[in-house]
Amino acid sequence: METYLKLNIVEDREQIYSKRVRAGKRTYFFDVRSTRSNDYYLTITESRRHPQGDGFTYEKHKMFLYKEDFDKFVEALKEAVDHVKTELMPEVDFSQFESKGDEVDVVGESDLKWD
Repeated sequence: METYLKLNIVEDREQIYSKRVRAGKRTYFFDVRSTRSNDYYLTITESRRHPQGDGFTYEKHKMFLYKEDFDKFVEALKEAVDHVKTELMPEVDFSQFESKGDEVDVVGESDLKWD
């Protein structure tokens, strides 16, 4: 029960900025939120759509990234992606996967919003 209450409190924090990246059946949300003490953190959410009956259900996974970890996280992500591109799959032209303008939205520039 305590975990549920903590999640609800976090969801109520003010959202400052949000970027949505659509990727097939997955959508990624990068949300900047503020704390009560006017500090900022990032939530990264993966939402996966699954068919159910006449509609869909959504499975969500969320990560919290705090300012003290921003640089370490970005560096590790870049190193991992570079390793895949240069060591594991050097023959793949990754530019073919570059995002199209309609797959990335900044909330506020679109009618769609994350709940």
